[in-house]
Amino acid sequence: MAETSLRLLRLLSLLQSRRTWSAAGLADRLEVTTRTIRKDVDRLRKLGYPVDARPGVAGGYRLSNGASLPPIFLSDEEAIAVAVGLRSAAGGSVAGIEDASLRALAKLQQVLPARLRRKINTIRSYALRVPHPEGAIDPSLLTAIADACRDNTRFRFGYESHGGAVSERDVEPYRLVNDRRRWYLFAWDTARSDWRTFRADRITPVEAPGPRFVPRPLPPDAEITARVADSVRTASWRYRARVIVHAPAEHVRARIPVPVDVRELGPDRCEFTPGSDDPSMLALYLGMLDADFTVIDGPELADALTRLAARYQRAVGQSPGPP
Repeated sequence: MAETSLRLLRLLSLLQSRRTWSAAGLADRLEVTTRTIRKDVDRLRKLGYPVDARPGVAGGYRLSNGASLPPIFLSDEEAIAVAVGLRSAAGGSVAGIEDASLRALAKLQQVLPARLRRKINTIRSYALRVPHPEGAIDPSLLTAIADACRDNTRFRFGYESHGGAVSERDVEPYRLVNDRRRWYLFAWDTARSDWRTFRADRITPVEAPGPRFVPRPLPPDAEITARVADSVRTASWRYRARVIVHAPAEHVRARIPVPVDVRELGPDRCEFTPGSDDPSMLALYLGMLDADFTVIDGPELADALTRLAARYQRAVGQSPGPP
Protein backbone atom coordinates (compact mmCIF):
# COMPACT_ATOMS: atom_id res chain seq x y z
CA MET A 1 0.00 0.00 0.00
CA ALA A 2 2.82 2.39 0.89
CA GLU A 3 4.48 1.64 -2.46
CA THR A 4 1.23 2.42 -4.31
CA SER A 5 0.81 5.73 -2.45
CA LEU A 6 4.38 6.72 -3.24
CA ARG A 7 3.83 5.85 -6.90
CA LEU A 8 0.66 7.97 -6.97
CA LEU A 9 2.60 10.94 -5.64
CA ARG A 10 5.27 10.43 -8.30
CA LEU A 11 2.58 10.10 -10.98
CA LEU A 12 0.92 13.31 -9.79
CA SER A 13 4.25 15.12 -9.83
CA LEU A 14 4.84 14.05 -13.44
CA LEU A 15 1.35 15.13 -14.53
CA GLN A 16 1.93 18.54 -12.93
CA SER A 17 5.32 18.97 -14.57
CA ARG A 18 4.10 19.20 -18.18
CA ARG A 19 0.87 19.44 -20.16
CA THR A 20 0.48 15.95 -21.63
CA TRP A 21 1.99 12.51 -21.03
CA SER A 22 1.52 9.35 -23.02
CA ALA A 23 0.70 6.19 -21.08
CA ALA A 24 3.92 4.62 -22.34
CA GLY A 25 5.95 7.64 -21.24
CA LEU A 26 4.50 7.53 -17.73
CA ALA A 27 4.96 3.78 -17.51
CA ASP A 28 8.59 4.12 -18.53
CA ARG A 29 9.28 6.85 -15.95
CA LEU A 30 7.57 4.92 -13.13
CA GLU A 31 8.86 1.51 -14.28
CA VAL A 32 5.40 -0.06 -14.38
CA THR A 33 3.02 -1.29 -17.09
CA THR A 34 0.53 0.90 -18.94
CA ARG A 35 -2.24 -1.12 -17.25
CA THR A 36 -0.91 0.01 -13.85
CA ILE A 37 -0.87 3.60 -15.11
CA ARG A 38 -4.57 3.33 -16.03
CA LYS A 39 -5.41 2.01 -12.56
CA ASP A 40 -3.36 4.74 -10.87
CA VAL A 41 -5.07 7.41 -12.97
CA ASP A 42 -8.45 6.06 -11.80
CA ARG A 43 -7.23 6.30 -8.18
CA LEU A 44 -6.21 9.95 -8.73
CA ARG A 45 -9.63 10.74 -10.15
CA LYS A 46 -11.31 9.26 -7.07
CA LEU A 47 -9.12 11.55 -4.93
CA GLY A 48 -10.43 14.57 -6.82
CA TYR A 49 -7.76 15.12 -9.46
CA PRO A 50 -9.33 15.85 -12.90
CA VAL A 51 -7.15 13.71 -15.17
CA ASP A 52 -8.24 13.70 -18.81
CA ALA A 53 -7.43 10.83 -21.18
CA ARG A 54 -7.24 11.65 -24.88
CA PRO A 55 -6.93 8.89 -27.50
CA GLY A 56 -4.82 9.00 -30.63
CA VAL A 57 -1.20 9.58 -31.55
CA ALA A 58 -1.18 13.09 -30.05
CA GLY A 59 -3.27 12.03 -27.04
CA GLY A 60 -2.35 10.98 -23.55
CA TYR A 61 -3.03 11.97 -19.95
CA ARG A 62 -3.22 15.54 -18.68
CA LEU A 63 -4.47 17.41 -15.63
CA SER A 64 -7.40 19.70 -16.43
CA ASN A 65 -9.28 22.36 -14.51
CA GLY A 66 -11.70 20.83 -12.04
CA ALA A 67 -14.67 22.13 -10.07
CA SER A 68 -12.66 22.23 -6.84
CA LEU A 69 -9.00 22.52 -5.92
CA PRO A 70 -7.48 19.13 -5.11
CA PRO A 71 -4.26 18.69 -3.12
CA ILE A 72 -1.17 19.87 -5.00
CA PHE A 73 2.17 18.10 -4.93
CA LEU A 74 5.10 20.51 -4.61
CA SER A 75 8.84 20.01 -4.71
CA ASP A 76 10.99 21.43 -1.89
CA GLU A 77 11.91 24.51 -3.94
CA GLU A 78 8.30 25.08 -4.99
CA ALA A 79 7.04 24.77 -1.41
CA ILE A 80 9.56 27.36 -0.19
CA ALA A 81 8.64 29.71 -3.05
CA VAL A 82 4.92 29.42 -2.25
CA ALA A 83 5.50 29.99 1.49
CA VAL A 84 7.64 33.07 0.91
CA GLY A 85 5.10 34.40 -1.60
CA LEU A 86 2.22 33.92 0.84
CA ARG A 87 4.14 35.68 3.60
CA SER A 88 4.81 38.61 1.29
CA ALA A 89 1.17 38.70 0.19
CA ALA A 90 0.07 38.91 3.82
CA GLY A 91 1.51 42.42 3.87
CA GLY A 92 0.99 43.19 0.21
CA SER A 93 -0.77 45.84 -1.82
CA VAL A 94 -4.07 44.05 -2.51
CA ALA A 95 -6.62 44.78 0.21
CA GLY A 96 -8.48 41.90 1.80
CA ILE A 97 -6.13 39.02 0.99
CA GLU A 98 -3.95 39.35 4.10
CA ASP A 99 -6.03 36.97 6.24
CA ALA A 100 -6.47 34.49 3.38
CA SER A 101 -2.70 34.48 2.80
CA LEU A 102 -1.99 33.80 6.46
CA ARG A 103 -4.56 30.98 6.59
CA ALA A 104 -3.07 29.36 3.48
CA LEU A 105 0.43 29.71 4.92
CA ALA A 106 -0.65 28.08 8.20
CA LYS A 107 -2.12 25.10 6.29
CA LEU A 108 1.05 24.75 4.23
CA GLN A 109 3.35 24.84 7.26
CA GLN A 110 1.35 22.12 8.99
CA VAL A 111 2.28 19.60 6.31
CA LEU A 112 5.82 20.74 5.52
CA PRO A 113 8.72 18.53 6.56
CA ALA A 114 10.78 19.86 9.46
CA ARG A 115 13.73 20.68 7.18
CA LEU A 116 11.56 22.98 5.04
CA ARG A 117 9.93 24.64 8.05
CA ARG A 118 13.41 25.50 9.35
CA LYS A 119 14.37 27.09 6.03
CA ILE A 120 11.18 29.15 5.86
CA ASN A 121 11.46 30.25 9.50
CA THR A 122 15.05 31.32 8.86
CA ILE A 123 13.91 33.53 6.00
CA ARG A 124 11.15 34.97 8.19
CA SER A 125 13.57 35.69 11.04
CA TYR A 126 16.12 37.62 9.00
CA ALA A 127 14.02 39.24 6.27
CA LEU A 128 12.72 42.77 6.87
CA ARG A 129 9.70 44.24 5.13
CA VAL A 130 9.18 47.89 4.28
CA PRO A 131 6.03 49.17 6.05
CA HIS A 132 2.88 48.85 3.94
CA PRO A 133 2.23 52.01 1.92
CA GLU A 134 -1.11 53.72 1.67
CA GLY A 135 -3.22 52.92 -1.35
CA ALA A 136 -3.94 49.18 -1.13
CA ILE A 137 -6.19 48.22 -4.04
CA ASP A 138 -9.54 46.44 -3.83
CA PRO A 139 -9.12 42.98 -5.43
CA SER A 140 -12.45 43.36 -7.27
CA LEU A 141 -11.11 46.48 -9.00
CA LEU A 142 -7.90 44.65 -9.88
CA THR A 143 -9.98 41.84 -11.38
CA ALA A 144 -12.18 44.28 -13.32
CA ILE A 145 -9.13 45.96 -14.85
CA ALA A 146 -7.56 42.60 -15.74
CA ASP A 147 -10.84 41.45 -17.33
CA ALA A 148 -10.97 44.62 -19.46
CA CYS A 149 -7.36 44.02 -20.58
CA ARG A 150 -8.14 40.42 -21.49
CA ASP A 151 -11.42 41.15 -23.29
CA ASN A 152 -10.20 44.30 -25.13
CA THR A 153 -13.06 46.42 -23.74
CA ARG A 154 -12.88 50.17 -23.14
CA PHE A 155 -12.63 51.20 -19.49
CA ARG A 156 -14.11 54.44 -18.13
CA PHE A 157 -13.20 55.70 -14.67
CA GLY A 158 -12.69 58.69 -12.46
CA TYR A 159 -9.05 59.39 -11.70
CA GLU A 160 -7.42 61.45 -8.96
CA SER A 161 -4.01 62.82 -9.92
CA HIS A 162 -1.02 63.20 -7.61
CA GLY A 163 -2.03 66.82 -7.02
CA GLY A 164 -5.63 65.92 -6.12
CA ALA A 165 -7.30 66.93 -9.40
CA VAL A 166 -10.13 64.62 -10.45
CA SER A 167 -10.88 63.86 -14.09
CA GLU A 168 -12.82 61.28 -16.08
CA ARG A 169 -10.83 58.97 -18.35
CA ASP A 170 -11.81 56.69 -21.21
CA VAL A 171 -9.02 54.28 -22.08
CA GLU A 172 -8.10 51.13 -23.93
CA PRO A 173 -6.53 48.99 -21.16
CA TYR A 174 -3.60 46.72 -22.01
CA ARG A 175 -1.43 45.78 -19.02
CA LEU A 176 -1.38 45.74 -15.22
CA VAL A 177 2.07 46.46 -13.79
CA ASN A 178 3.14 45.87 -10.19
CA ASP A 179 5.96 48.14 -9.05
CA ARG A 180 7.15 48.98 -5.54
CA ARG A 181 4.11 47.36 -3.93
CA ARG A 182 1.67 49.38 -6.03
CA TRP A 183 -0.43 48.47 -9.07
CA TYR A 184 -0.55 50.52 -12.27
CA LEU A 185 -2.68 50.39 -15.41
CA PHE A 186 -0.88 50.90 -18.71
CA ALA A 187 -3.44 52.05 -21.27
CA TRP A 188 -4.09 54.11 -24.38
CA ASP A 189 -5.85 57.33 -23.37
CA THR A 190 -8.39 57.97 -26.13
CA ALA A 191 -8.80 61.69 -25.35
CA ARG A 192 -5.05 62.37 -25.33
CA SER A 193 -4.17 59.93 -28.13
CA ASP A 194 -1.18 58.61 -26.22
CA TRP A 195 -0.04 55.90 -23.81
CA ARG A 196 -0.66 56.72 -20.16
CA THR A 197 0.03 55.14 -16.76
CA PHE A 198 -2.60 55.25 -13.99
CA ARG A 199 -2.13 54.29 -10.35
CA ALA A 200 -4.81 51.68 -9.75
CA ASP A 201 -5.75 52.72 -6.21
CA ARG A 202 -6.68 56.18 -7.58
CA ILE A 203 -9.14 54.68 -10.09
CA THR A 204 -12.90 54.77 -9.47
CA PRO A 205 -14.86 52.92 -12.19
CA VAL A 206 -17.88 54.91 -13.37
CA GLU A 207 -19.61 52.17 -15.36
CA ALA A 208 -19.31 48.61 -16.60
CA PRO A 209 -16.65 47.92 -19.26
CA GLY A 210 -17.48 49.67 -22.52
CA PRO A 211 -17.43 48.49 -26.13
CA ARG A 212 -14.72 46.27 -27.52
CA PHE A 213 -11.78 47.79 -29.35
CA VAL A 214 -9.26 46.55 -31.87
CA PRO A 215 -5.92 46.18 -30.03
CA ARG A 216 -3.15 48.56 -31.07
CA PRO A 217 0.42 47.46 -31.66
CA LEU A 218 1.74 47.17 -28.13
CA PRO A 219 5.27 48.15 -27.05
CA PRO A 220 7.44 45.24 -25.80
CA ASP A 221 6.90 44.26 -22.17
CA ALA A 222 10.34 45.60 -21.21
CA GLU A 223 9.47 48.99 -22.69
CA ILE A 224 6.11 49.03 -20.89
CA THR A 225 7.70 48.35 -17.51
CA ALA A 226 10.37 50.99 -18.22
CA ARG A 227 7.68 53.55 -19.05
CA VAL A 228 5.76 52.75 -15.90
CA ALA A 229 8.91 52.98 -13.78
CA ASP A 230 9.72 56.37 -15.33
CA SER A 231 6.18 57.58 -14.74
CA VAL A 232 6.34 56.49 -11.10
CA ARG A 233 9.69 58.21 -10.65
CA THR A 234 8.48 61.54 -12.05
CA ALA A 235 4.89 61.50 -10.76
CA SER A 236 5.79 63.44 -7.61
CA TRP A 237 7.35 66.39 -9.45
CA ARG A 238 5.66 69.60 -8.40
CA TYR A 239 5.96 71.28 -11.79
CA ARG A 240 5.54 69.78 -15.24
CA ALA A 241 5.68 71.34 -18.69
CA ARG A 242 5.04 70.23 -22.24
CA VAL A 243 7.92 71.32 -24.46
CA ILE A 244 8.60 71.04 -28.18
CA VAL A 245 12.29 71.03 -29.02
CA HIS A 246 13.48 71.97 -32.50
CA ALA A 247 16.08 69.22 -32.64
CA PRO A 248 16.17 65.42 -33.13
CA ALA A 249 14.90 63.28 -30.27
CA GLU A 250 18.30 61.65 -29.81
CA HIS A 251 19.85 65.08 -29.29
CA VAL A 252 17.46 65.70 -26.38
CA ARG A 253 17.95 62.27 -24.81
CA ALA A 254 21.72 62.68 -24.91
CA ARG A 255 21.66 66.05 -23.10
CA ILE A 256 19.09 65.40 -20.36
CA PRO A 257 20.84 63.96 -17.25
CA VAL A 258 17.99 61.53 -16.47
CA PRO A 259 16.10 59.11 -18.76
CA VAL A 260 13.15 60.85 -20.43
CA ASP A 261 10.39 59.79 -22.78
CA VAL A 262 10.87 61.84 -25.96
CA ARG A 263 8.33 61.62 -28.79
CA GLU A 264 9.54 62.30 -32.31
CA LEU A 265 7.51 64.82 -34.31
CA GLY A 266 9.81 64.87 -37.32
CA PRO A 267 13.49 64.62 -38.26
CA ASP A 268 14.36 67.83 -36.38
CA ARG A 269 11.44 68.21 -33.99
CA CYS A 270 10.39 66.32 -30.87
CA GLU A 271 8.24 66.69 -27.78
CA PHE A 272 8.66 65.71 -24.15
CA THR A 273 7.24 66.56 -20.72
CA PRO A 274 10.04 67.44 -18.29
CA GLY A 275 9.40 68.12 -14.63
CA SER A 276 11.05 69.46 -11.50
CA ASP A 277 10.23 70.64 -8.00
CA ASP A 278 11.65 74.05 -8.98
CA PRO A 279 10.66 75.73 -12.28
CA SER A 280 13.91 77.73 -12.26
CA MET A 281 15.91 74.50 -12.20
CA LEU A 282 13.77 73.20 -15.04
CA ALA A 283 14.54 76.35 -17.04
CA LEU A 284 18.26 75.80 -16.51
CA TYR A 285 18.05 72.20 -17.72
CA LEU A 286 16.25 73.28 -20.87
CA GLY A 287 18.93 75.88 -21.49
CA MET A 288 21.48 73.04 -21.50
CA LEU A 289 19.77 71.45 -24.50
CA ASP A 290 21.62 73.86 -26.81
CA ALA A 291 18.57 73.95 -29.09
CA ASP A 292 15.55 76.16 -29.64
CA PHE A 293 12.38 75.05 -27.86
CA THR A 294 8.78 76.15 -27.39
CA VAL A 295 6.84 75.84 -24.12
CA ILE A 296 3.38 74.53 -25.04
CA ASP A 297 2.02 74.08 -21.54
CA GLY A 298 3.69 75.17 -18.31
CA PRO A 299 3.05 78.71 -17.03
CA GLU A 300 5.48 78.34 -14.12
CA LEU A 301 8.24 77.38 -16.54
CA ALA A 302 7.37 80.29 -18.84
CA ASP A 303 7.68 82.73 -15.92
CA ALA A 304 11.00 81.19 -14.86
CA LEU A 305 12.35 81.50 -18.41
CA THR A 306 11.26 85.15 -18.56
CA ARG A 307 13.08 85.92 -15.31
CA LEU A 308 16.16 83.99 -16.40
CA ALA A 309 16.26 85.73 -19.79
CA ALA A 310 16.02 89.17 -18.13
CA ARG A 311 18.81 88.26 -15.72
CA TYR A 312 21.07 87.12 -18.56
CA GLN A 313 20.21 90.24 -20.54
CA ARG A 314 21.17 92.45 -17.59
CA ALA A 315 24.39 90.51 -17.24
CA VAL A 316 25.25 91.21 -20.88
CA GLY A 317 24.21 94.86 -20.62
CA GLN A 318 26.38 95.48 -17.58
CA SER A 319 29.44 93.75 -18.94
CA PRO A 320 32.43 95.97 -19.76
CA GLY A 321 33.07 96.44 -23.45
CA PRO A 322 36.10 95.06 -25.26
CA PRO A 323 39.42 96.73 -24.38
